[in-house]
Amino acid sequence: MWWIYALLSAFFASLTAIFAKIGVKDVNSDLATAIRTIVILFVAWGIALARGEVKGMAELSKNTWIFLGLSGLATGLSWIFYYKALQMGKVSQVAPVDKLSVALTIILSVIFLKETVSLKAALGAGLIICGTLVLIF
Repeated sequence: MWWIYALLSAFFASLTAIFAKIGVKDVNSDLATAIRTIVILFVAWGIALARGEVKGMAELSKNTWIFLGLSGLATGLSWIFYYKALQMGKVSQVAPVDKLSVALTIILSVIFLKETVSLKAALGAGLIICGTLVLIF
């Protein structure tokens, strides 16, 4: 079942790139990111409230707050740089290079989370890195 959500994520991420490229045409990329963030804020909180999932906030540990905060900071920085790249480059180049994050995540999961990576996953990460280099150079 996880793969259905992952495919939906990929589909909506591709729409994000297309809509964002059109949206940043006549606006500063930082302002575009701020607008996008407001929309996401309402959608995410709307879902959490509608499903009654905000009750658990009081029970979150300090560690959870710190790492969710860091994740939010990293997300925000990623979006700022992504929108700037979209504003300056072709979506057909920017979006695939942005997906280098997949290979970087595999590498960082080994370093920081001590996850083991299969040969297939390592090969896939290597191919993503090679493909990214082809797109850049």
